[in-house]
Amino acid sequence: MTTASGPVRNKAAFNLFDFLYKYGTIITILLLVAVFGTITDSFLSTTNIINILRSISIVTIIAIGLTVSLTVGGFDLSVGSIASVANAVIISLFVWHGQSVGVGIAVTVLFCLIIGLINAFLVINFKIQDMLMTLATMFVFQGVALTYTRGATVSQNMIMPDGSFATGQIPVLFGKIGQVPWIILIMLFVVAAVHMFLTYTKHGRYMYMIGGNREAAELSGIAVSRYRLIAYLVSALFAAIGGIILGARVMSAEVNAGSPYLMDAVAAAFIGYSVLGAGKPNALGTFVGAVLIGILQNGLIMLSVPYYAMDIVKGSVLALALALTYYKRSR
Repeated sequence: MTTASGPVRNKAAFNLFDFLYKYGTIITILLLVAVFGTITDSFLSTTNIINILRSISIVTIIAIGLTVSLTVGGFDLSVGSIASVANAVIISLFVWHGQSVGVGIAVTVLFCLIIGLINAFLVINFKIQDMLMTLATMFVFQGVALTYTRGATVSQNMIMPDGSFATGQIPVLFGKIGQVPWIILIMLFVVAAVHMFLTYTKHGRYMYMIGGNREAAELSGIAVSRYRLIAYLVSALFAAIGGIILGARVMSAEVNAGSPYLMDAVAAAFIGYSVLGAGKPNALGTFVGAVLIGILQNGLIMLSVPYYAMDIVKGSVLALALALTYYKRSR
C-alpha cells in the first residue's frame, strides 16, 4: 500500500527539478558573480562589466545566427568558418584594394549570404542531416579563407607575394565598430531584433513549428523549404556581422579567426534552451548563455587559471546544458 508521503516526495522532487531547469542558469550567474566578486576586488567594477559585455559581443551575435538555424530543426556548424571568411574578406578589401567602409561591408555580407545559400541548397535539396552537411562545409569554408589569405595574417603594411607592401589603410570609422559602446549596442540590437522576430511575428512562429514537427508544418501549408532557406541566410548574415566586428576589433584578419567562436556559440545557444524554461532555441536565452560563459572566462582569468584549461570548463558547461535539455525532453 502506498503511503501518502511517497507521492508528496516525488512531487517535491519534480517541482525542484523544474525550478532548477527554469532558473538554474540565472542562479548560476548570480552565484558566480557573488563568488568572483568576493574573491577579486575588481570583478564588479564598471570597467570589468563592460569588458565582459564586450568580450561576449561577437560570440553572442554568431550564436544568435546559430539559434535561428536551430529554430527550424537545423544546426549550422559552419558559422565559425563563415566568420573567418568575413574577417578575411573585409580586411583584405581595405588593405589590398583600398575600398571604403560601405563597399567593404556590403561585399562581405553579400559573399557570406552566398555561402548561406550554398549551405541551404545542400541541406534542403540533398536531404542530408543539417549537422553533417554543415560540418563538411565548415571545413570547405575554412579552407576557402585559408586559400584566400594564403595562410597569412592580413594587416596594414603587410608584405605581398611579390615582395611589395600593401598600401591600403583600414578606415578609422571601421575601427569604431569594434569599440565600446558600438560593439555592445550592436549585440543588444541583434538580440532584441531576433527576439521580437521569433516571439511576436507569424514567421517566427512558423519557424518554431517547423523545428517542432516538419511534416505537420508542411501539412499545415507552411513553406518549409523557404523558411529553412531563410534560417540559413540569417545564420550566415549574423556570422558575417560577427566576422566584420571581429575585424574592427583587432584591425587585422588572423588565420581562422572565427573558428574558436563556434564552441562558445553552440554552448550559448544550448544553454539558452533552459533559461526560464523556454525548452526551445531563443534569442534571450542565448544571450544569457553567452553571459554565463563570459563571466566564467573573465572570473577564471582573474583567478589566473591557465588559458588552456578554459575548454575544460566550457565543455563541462555545454555537457550540463545538453544533459538538462535532453533529459527534460525525454520526461
